[in-house]
Amino acid sequence: MNPYVLMTLLSSLGLGTTLTFASSHWLLAWMGLEINTLAIVPLMAQHHHPRAVEATTKYFLIQGTAAAMILFASTTNAWLTGQWEINSMTSPVATTMVIAALALKIGLAPMHLWMPEVLQGLDLLTGLILSTWQKLAPLALIIQTAQAIDPLVLTAFGLTSTLVGGWGGLNQTQLRKVLAYSSIAHMGWMIIVLQYAPQLTLLALVMYIFMTSAAFLALKASSATNISTLAIIWSKNPTLTTTTALVLLSLGGLPPLTGFMPKWFIMQELATQSLPLIATIMALAALLSLYFYLRLCYSMTLTISPNTASSVTPWRIQTKQASLPLALSTVMALGLLPMTPTIMMLVT
Repeated sequence: MNPYVLMTLLSSLGLGTTLTFASSHWLLAWMGLEINTLAIVPLMAQHHHPRAVEATTKYFLIQGTAAAMILFASTTNAWLTGQWEINSMTSPVATTMVIAALALKIGLAPMHLWMPEVLQGLDLLTGLILSTWQKLAPLALIIQTAQAIDPLVLTAFGLTSTLVGGWGGLNQTQLRKVLAYSSIAHMGWMIIVLQYAPQLTLLALVMYIFMTSAAFLALKASSATNISTLAIIWSKNPTLTTTTALVLLSLGGLPPLTGFMPKWFIMQELATQSLPLIATIMALAALLSLYFYLRLCYSMTLTISPNTASSVTPWRIQTKQASLPLALSTVMALGLLPMTPTIMMLVT
């Protein structure tokens, strides 16, 4: 892609998200979401592969449906209350439509079915943008409208997403689909605690971005898209294989890695709110997710592929990919747990 076109599209992505962040009016927030969608569509279809075009079409239709629902809900709220402000959602019908539309935008279960299929049709870097940056603007709107939404609805969305994200990833062999179900599960953790401690939702989002960025960049560096290719990457780059396995375990929330911190805080908050049953279900759902991460780690570190390496010394191949973003995101995804006391003081 032409670098000027790429710069324009990435700038539009940033503009759309910033516009949604800075707006208190539903029309401006809707415009930001639309700019976001229109900016990422050319990035998704840039390889002109039929699978990429199919994924782009699915994504555009889903996002267009969600945007129409948001516009209809905000118009309904303005008609009934005379208010266009995001914080003035008082109509139950409008708030229900808004949370359903925003759940569809970020892939919350049960509106998650588009997410694995779309992510499977994209290259890893575009999938990284879809899994991280594209969730910021809808999540900002969910946080702003959370107080007007029925707590039972948020709890149902959170529990369903963590369970579906855990169960859905168990039988997957494509790594992009595994990361899609991982995204669904992590969105559930963010939504479940939103009504009690929004700062923990932001903490979980930041940690999720670090860990998912490290996972996507590591898989991009090793050119791995399915489990069968994971078994031979150890011969090409043992260090990268080790750090990739650790990043996957961090995504699963295994101590002493960074991913344990947000899950620990969220379960502590749920217990504080006298919700031990919900905290127990969330912990069991996290075990499901951890199982398929362990399955990937097993394929990378404890199995030997029946295929012979095509090169005598594959570890001597010099990579031309940028390693600084991968190094920074990997350090963040693995080493922040000792800073838990400091972070706890900041978020409480």
